[in-house]
Amino acid sequence: MTDHYDKLEIRDPAERERDLLAALPKQIAQAQTATSAFKKILDGVKPADITTRQALEQLPVTRKSELLELQKQRRADDPFGGFASIVRGPRMPRVFASPGTIYEPEGEARDYWRTARALHAAGFRSGDLIHNSFSYHMTPAGSIMETGAHALGCTVFAGGTGQTEQQLEAIADLKPAGYAGTPSFLKILLEKAEEKGQKLPFTKALVSGEAFPPSLHDWIAAHGVKGTQCYATADLGLIAYETSAREGLVIDEGVLVEIVRPGTGDPVPDGEVGEIVVTSFNPDYPLVRFGTGDLSAVLAGTCPTGRTNKRIKGWMGRADQTTKVRGMFVHPSQVAEIVRRFPEIQRARLVVSGEMGDDQMTFRLECAGAPDGLDARIADAVREVTKLRGTIELVAPGTLPNDGKVIEDARSYK
Repeated sequence: MTDHYDKLEIRDPAERERDLLAALPKQIAQAQTATSAFKKILDGVKPADITTRQALEQLPVTRKSELLELQKQRRADDPFGGFASIVRGPRMPRVFASPGTIYEPEGEARDYWRTARALHAAGFRSGDLIHNSFSYHMTPAGSIMETGAHALGCTVFAGGTGQTEQQLEAIADLKPAGYAGTPSFLKILLEKAEEKGQKLPFTKALVSGEAFPPSLHDWIAAHGVKGTQCYATADLGLIAYETSAREGLVIDEGVLVEIVRPGTGDPVPDGEVGEIVVTSFNPDYPLVRFGTGDLSAVLAGTCPTGRTNKRIKGWMGRADQTTKVRGMFVHPSQVAEIVRRFPEIQRARLVVSGEMGDDQMTFRLECAGAPDGLDARIADAVREVTKLRGTIELVAPGTLPNDGKVIEDARSYK
């Protein structure tokens, strides 16, 4: 049997679901009572009632853009916008800043970002030296990997970004077992080492922060390094991680993940592309139904390594497809509002086409049946919701691409 990080990874899926749902009321109560932001967002919600996914789906999705706006509004009195339950001092050893600017707290918990599990899946073990080339400056990326490595019993060289020559010198002297960082910088290190006639001692790597296409994976593997990827964010920590099977990413044991239709909080069927929404069980930063803005889909089946949690296909684009048409912003939530009004619509896609100064909107809608006058009624709803006119095109179920897009900008200029 594959060497798993712990028994949580191989428990019965029904047991995992029971455990996650049993933990929901406590986490929602924590968010309501310990943070001013969720006290308002979840006003009127009774934590004891949120014990099923269906009940969770009724709660609002809080997206990163909303978190940023609340932080900006409250900069003077609370740079975390009321989302953190801890304050500066021993319980908050570090604070980070991500582009936006969004501020994130780091709590004192061991493996705060939960990356030890991903590092273990990548082949790292206690006693390994990891060359960490994630940034230690401003953003939490370096700490996200370092705290997981320490929890696993590894030693870390804090390489950070840049200074390629000095990093190669340290690698030659210290001979680390593997690498943590972006895949592009790993490629740079391997290329520079090759130019110098230097053989890097790396045999394994955990990469993140960028796309890791098969072509780059294979290039790195050809240079003797087994590259494994993980999906983590500064808000949530680890969300999903790759295993030796290289079949999608297994969802982490410390989060509850939903895939919803962009612009809504409505879950999509397994296999359909949508936005990743995460509820974390971190009491210090208790995010409930946090919309990451990233697209993915559930991958059918279970991991060949014996891990039993659901898998996602990996990063498949961004969910925020807001675009401007004839000087007016059109949002995915507006498309969702139109769809909600008509039960005949199964899926929708707004295609914006035309050339400079001549924007055209076409709503392509999958409908199993089209009663007389449906297209005219939908056109009226489009004008009411978007304040713009659009062409309605009804198509058969299964016609639209399964790529998570609800707004496609097909104009000859962008």
